[in-house]
Amino acid sequence: MTEAEQKTRAGFVALIGEPNAGKSTLLNRMVGAKVSIVTHKVQTTRARIRGIAMEGSAQIVFVDTPGLFRPRRRLDRAMVAAAWGGAADADVVVLLVEAHRGLTDGVRGIIERLKERGDGPQVALAINKIDRVKAEVLLALSARLNEEFPFARTFMISAERGYGCDDLKRWLAEQLPEGAWFYPEDQIADLPMRMIAAEITREKLTLRLHEELPYQLTVETERWEERKDGSARVDQVIYVARDGHKGIVLGHGGETIKAIGQQARADLAEFMGRPVHLFLQVKVRPNWLEESERYSEMGLDFKDGD
Repeated sequence: MTEAEQKTRAGFVALIGEPNAGKSTLLNRMVGAKVSIVTHKVQTTRARIRGIAMEGSAQIVFVDTPGLFRPRRRLDRAMVAAAWGGAADADVVVLLVEAHRGLTDGVRGIIERLKERGDGPQVALAINKIDRVKAEVLLALSARLNEEFPFARTFMISAERGYGCDDLKRWLAEQLPEGAWFYPEDQIADLPMRMIAAEITREKLTLRLHEELPYQLTVETERWEERKDGSARVDQVIYVARDGHKGIVLGHGGETIKAIGQQARADLAEFMGRPVHLFLQVKVRPNWLEESERYSEMGLDFKDGD
């Protein structure tokens, strides 16, 4: 190891918590770019998306895990297994708790699981969305949570507004082991662009559509063509479970799919910093939730759903 490498730090930080606790928002805040899907709906993060942030001479690789919840379907079980797998592989774990929801049964379950793991990575507590409650409520919640588990540090943050995030980022950088960086300094995610593009489109579908449909569809980037003018052509397939769902995604006269395509194209072009030509198809695959190939595309292990 060279002298320069000895001065640098690098490691993995897993963000865990209940669905919709703000993990994806915090990841994007730390990295400074949209690398994880953020919506008002729960359970939107399916894969362990790694976002890479620099803090001084430290490289922090964030693992944004699916929200921890009681699994019912194969996809649910695979998502929960991915979440705990991300936590087990990390150097530091950050448990996010929503300030206005407090110590829920779901948070208690996560804490119990952390206790069962024994000598794992140190765990920090981040109470998120602090702008929604009064100071005395925050202090009481912090005290109660620290009675439940010996957190290494407690941070009061608002991932959406940025409050307290810099302090958390500095502390995380200090906890990482010395060593060479894992990625180039200007890289912000280790996901292939094909998967990031699919996640961006799925985010737009989730925001546009309602009820249960978003959890019964998936998006795959089927083709990626780099063009001579510097632009990219991206062909994606939206898989739905039923014929009726196809009509919902397409919308009257194709209005819905057109709007989703425009929004996804704009986000993807901004992310890549160059023009993108996005083409969407909708296909019915009744059993896609039971196909191992679909799980591989999402970065999940099909066997974890057994």
